[in-house]
Amino acid sequence: MTNTVEAAWHKILTTAGEPRRPEGSSLLAPFAELVRVAYAEPLLRQLYPWTGMWELHFSRCTEIPHTWDIPYIGTLRGDRYYVEGPSRSSPRIAETDSARAAVAMVVERLPTHRGPAFIGNAEELAAYEKARDSR
Repeated sequence: MTNTVEAAWHKILTTAGEPRRPEGSSLLAPFAELVRVAYAEPLLRQLYPWTGMWELHFSRCTEIPHTWDIPYIGTLRGDRYYVEGPSRSSPRIAETDSARAAVAMVVERLPTHRGPAFIGNAEELAAYEKARDSR
């Protein structure tokens, strides 16, 4: 794991359960649980994590634009999770009551070339992979 990936995971792990607004949210505890479970999975821990809209995303590169070839996990009210992707236009894969089950669904759908995360953005990763595969 690169220092960049490790630092991103550390930031998410230490802030996942913190409210962004004074009134908090019913999604705090499930999201914090999701982050802990995802981090415990070695295949996901080598990917670059990023968050938004109570979703945990995984990228094969460390810079924006990130890759969009790995499903992501979101939280729902009632301590539930959904798995979607890899892109925003993809249909929902499933909903579950378990962060572990959601993480397992993502791991099952990881691309062949999944990690460790490439230091750079998606375009640079694509160029690197193209050059590597043409050898």
